[in-house]
Amino acid sequence: MRPFYRVCRLLCQAFFLSVCRGRAFGVRNVPTRGGVLLVCNHQSFFDPVLATLALPRECAYMARDSLFRTRVFRALIEALNAFPIKRGTADLGAIRETLRRLKAGALITAFPEGTRTQDGSIGPLLPGIILVARRANVPIVPAVILGAYEAWPRGRRFPRLGRIRVAYGRPIDPQGLRGQSDEACVALVRAQIVALKERFDVHENQKAGGASPTNP
Repeated sequence: MRPFYRVCRLLCQAFFLSVCRGRAFGVRNVPTRGGVLLVCNHQSFFDPVLATLALPRECAYMARDSLFRTRVFRALIEALNAFPIKRGTADLGAIRETLRRLKAGALITAFPEGTRTQDGSIGPLLPGIILVARRANVPIVPAVILGAYEAWPRGRRFPRLGRIRVAYGRPIDPQGLRGQSDEACVALVRAQIVALKERFDVHENQKAGGASPTNP
């Protein structure tokens, strides 16, 4: 892990633990080496940072191209392994870059809902990035962020304090996706993310009700 990336990660971890009262679950489900696609729901502007803070490896990020227009901010996020993608189009350049990084052994974080949630629910997934992962023959790890929507929903100018949780599901073996249609693969990944969120909600409700918690 490069020194600059490590320092930024430590600063964000301190904020996550102290201000957001954050916790992460299922970190052991994320491979520590080799190409991986981390597929996460999209609740807030915090998400690219939140999704990977607990992972003991450098991560790369797909980010909308408009974030790269300001020179200083572009230099910062590129130093943190972000690369641009044009939303709403078949961005062949971004697809090639994603394939290149996955085959080189990178972990790439993607939010295939395409935009932040309007109400905290998990919307339909755009198929492109998941199909790229199939082509690269890398595992797909479903992940869910909870609490970020309440902290910084769409339409709110500034974030507020809140409790945030991140959970990682078991990786989906690319071999298990062979022979399935593109639609079936996308549906499977979304179902895993939804199931992870529902399991986590049960866990949190049990804690609030005083029942013995179980690790989601």
